[in-house]
Amino acid sequence: MQIVTDSGADLYLPAEELEGLDIHIVPLNVTLGDKTYREGVDIKKDEFYRLLAETESMPSTSQPSSGDFADTYRRLAERDPEILSIHISSGLSGTYNAARTGAELVPEANVTVVDAKTLSAAAGWQVQAAARGAKVGWSKEQILTLMKRISDASDSLYTLRELKYLIHGGRISHMKGLIASLLHILPLIGVEKEGGTYVQRGQARSFTKAIAGLVNLISKQHAPGSSLRTQVLHSHNPEGAAMLQEQINQRFDCSWLPVGPMSLVLGAHTGPSMIGVAYAPQAIFAGIP
Repeated sequence: MQIVTDSGADLYLPAEELEGLDIHIVPLNVTLGDKTYREGVDIKKDEFYRLLAETESMPSTSQPSSGDFADTYRRLAERDPEILSIHISSGLSGTYNAARTGAELVPEANVTVVDAKTLSAAAGWQVQAAARGAKVGWSKEQILTLMKRISDASDSLYTLRELKYLIHGGRISHMKGLIASLLHILPLIGVEKEGGTYVQRGQARSFTKAIAGLVNLISKQHAPGSSLRTQVLHSHNPEGAAMLQEQINQRFDCSWLPVGPMSLVLGAHTGPSMIGVAYAPQAIFAGIP
């Protein structure tokens, strides 16, 4: 079985863990100014976020076409027709639906398309687990059960310094965002599990308080000292990411995955100040090959 995902699922893992995993990434697209880039192919994350910080242009994003997915499935089916295709939330992107349509165009491939109902690091955890299961010959049913276990137990939280990108992208209403920006009220953002859409979990009047607010939200789900798998990502804000990681570390017993820049698709809609954390009980990952 082969694993397909999209570039909106962030895979930041030690090189030795990624080695030998059969993961094929279909890039999402981001437009900045008069240029369109395929994430991870035409432009790297660090380069994009530098450009974003230097320009007044507002970016836009688009999912891969159904033809892009069909081409990938057709090529992979020549080696193994069993394909598990795992994609960022259909509540936030059209990628999942494009993958489903692409699969219909390739009858010679047996493609199972999965909606991760989340994105970034938390989606990457599902992809990695699926690839590890596939590597040791687990059945599709075993892998899907494992993915659901991880999905049910994992959560993500985000905050940011400025709201203009969210306002421009329509992620919050213009008037509400304008008022919040004038008052310097920063949202604490989560991803709800039923539809996989953004929800506001709280708000704060400064970036420092917003970071503390994220840690307090984690504490409402997990007792201080709990053993958690945690991963902090950011758009172009390593200082904010370090502050968030330090405060989480003070409250919990963390198994950390690498810090890095998050997918352009998320950062393009939120701007270069975004930071976020994915977290879940460490025990959930016991038994993964």
